[in-house]
Amino acid sequence: MGLLSLIPLEGGGAEAELHGWPPGVDSFKAKPMWPGVLPDWFTNHILQAIIAAILIIAFWVWVTRNQKIVPGKKQAVGEMIYDLVRNSIARDIIGHDYHKYVPYLLAVFSFILVNNLFGEVFIFMFPTFSKIGFVYALALCSWLLYNLAGIKKHGFVGYLKLSTLPAGVPWPLWFLIIPLEFLSNIIVRPLTLALRLFANLFAGHLVVLVFVVGGTILLGSAEVFYKVAGGSAILFSFAIFALELLVSAIQAYIFTVLTAQYVSSAIAQEH
Repeated sequence: MGLLSLIPLEGGGAEAELHGWPPGVDSFKAKPMWPGVLPDWFTNHILQAIIAAILIIAFWVWVTRNQKIVPGKKQAVGEMIYDLVRNSIARDIIGHDYHKYVPYLLAVFSFILVNNLFGEVFIFMFPTFSKIGFVYALALCSWLLYNLAGIKKHGFVGYLKLSTLPAGVPWPLWFLIIPLEFLSNIIVRPLTLALRLFANLFAGHLVVLVFVVGGTILLGSAEVFYKVAGGSAILFSFAIFALELLVSAIQAYIFTVLTAQYVSSAIAQEH
């Protein structure tokens, strides 16, 4: 299979085995890159994530070299992204002691953005975070970050109390409020953080797949009406691609903002 496994469109049945058309459920399955050479868990999606990490490291090394007081275009782009995460997210949301969280937030923002944009690149055509496992892993990292930050600030018992018992709640309501707050702040938060990113990327990829595949099939029809409809679907798919570019950036921003908000909530004196 090799590098050809990066190409995501893989149908089902004998015809698909020969031509890879039409795409089907198997298009969303991970494929081993080099069976027998590398472990089966080393799939095309794992390779995408590794490529994204390499690209991000190379980008930040590149833009931070030979910095000048008057930035050039390269340095200006890097500073714009860094200022967005540092000032608009970390400083404005976390407040005091925000510096220590900037590296993680910048890494998360960059990693999500690049992996989301893979859905628009013709070689990949598959956003990495439309696979739920990757999203859960990233949400787990954020979950560990804000919980450990809260425990470090307040101690384990103090943080648990602040997370599950809002100030001013009468004691007869503790038996109701504490389980609800524990479920909301400790259990549900990472799930909603993950599912929000996954659902948007997965749904967007499905919409693109429907318009491109459906339009292509209609163009092959003998009926003029179907050909016109197919051509319209193909043209409209470009608008969907443009929308997905915007969604990719917005979802990276939202995930980073929510992570910063959870950190801020964890280290706050009162909830």
